[in-house]
Amino acid sequence: MDTKTVRDIDVAAKRALLRVDLNVPLDNGAVADDSRIRASLPTIQYLLDHGAGVILMSHLGRPKGQVVEALRMDPVAVRLAELLGRPVRKLDDCVGPEVETACAELEPGQVLLLENTRFHAEEKANDPGFSAQLAALGDLYVNDAFGTAHRAHASTVGVARAMRERGGEAVAGLLMEKELNFLQDVVDNPERPFVAILGGAKIADKIGVVTRLLKVCDRLLIGGGIANTFFLAMGFDMGDSLVEEGAVETARALLKEGRSRLVLPVDVVVADSFDNEARTQLVAPDGVPAGYRVLDVGPKTIATFESALGGARTVIWNGPLGVFELPTFAQGTFALAEALARLGGTVIVGGGDSAAAVRQSGLADHFTHISTGGGASLELLEGKTLPGVAALDDKQ
Repeated sequence: MDTKTVRDIDVAAKRALLRVDLNVPLDNGAVADDSRIRASLPTIQYLLDHGAGVILMSHLGRPKGQVVEALRMDPVAVRLAELLGRPVRKLDDCVGPEVETACAELEPGQVLLLENTRFHAEEKANDPGFSAQLAALGDLYVNDAFGTAHRAHASTVGVARAMRERGGEAVAGLLMEKELNFLQDVVDNPERPFVAILGGAKIADKIGVVTRLLKVCDRLLIGGGIANTFFLAMGFDMGDSLVEEGAVETARALLKEGRSRLVLPVDVVVADSFDNEARTQLVAPDGVPAGYRVLDVGPKTIATFESALGGARTVIWNGPLGVFELPTFAQGTFALAEALARLGGTVIVGGGDSAAAVRQSGLADHFTHISTGGGASLELLEGKTLPGVAALDDKQ
């Protein structure tokens, strides 16, 4: 990796302004899933162990540039303090005189957590003035928020530039380094056979990924809602299934390009409504009844996918095979997770809903890497440059 990391610089006695992804689900004012908080711990602990004071900043939810009481960072600070085993002082804003004073008085070994950066509209606008205010809080900037690295916001891009203008360094954290190494290497230099699995709802979000992966992988397995558009391109009547008419020609071209390397479901679970209690049928993809919609893959598809995975040494999976949030339609996704857990080799889950499904399955420990960023991982797999990474210093 060409990007400079926190290990490449001296952090002793400095105030490290650390962008992390603490955008966690809350339930009745408490953190419901602390996976992202735990993922941030190695970099926080590294900085503390090497004599830095740590100033944390993150967004939480979608407050749309306004203060939303239910989206304050207080519950995150409580859980983070429990995990770190040391106090975490949470501030009531992320800029302003009181914040500047608290950051200026920060001692090595202490931790501050700034308020939700998205309470300010200037955050998403990547406002230069707001970026400069953030940069002034620390002596150096560390971006460990891979999940937001595809967003050109003030706390991910503007602050890095502003920090550099102040003579400070802007580097990647340990989680960012890990994510980039895994997701770039898996496409650039995979151990073969290399199999990719793509699911999820919309093909439009993944056309670039499908196009690139078809050039580098040995087999590409397609499931979820995006398979419906491929079936429509094959001339199948998909009933009330989610399809993207505007992507049919693209899907047809990808089918021609992929030929035998592109593997689609051979049976699907259809329902007469989007409901866990809906009436269901197991049919072939060309046999979807009128008034029904595809919501999962069937057992023959799982067997087909397992066969296609046979002998694979590298696998990347992004996107569920069905509407796994509803138990009736989670069977295909969970069966795939079980098959991948038994596979061996390098198995990477590309964040988002597929990562959530793996955690729900209880099999997370069986995977090589589970990404913390759905959108960021997709853009990286597509070959795009992530703005939050491009803004950081390069190794000399």
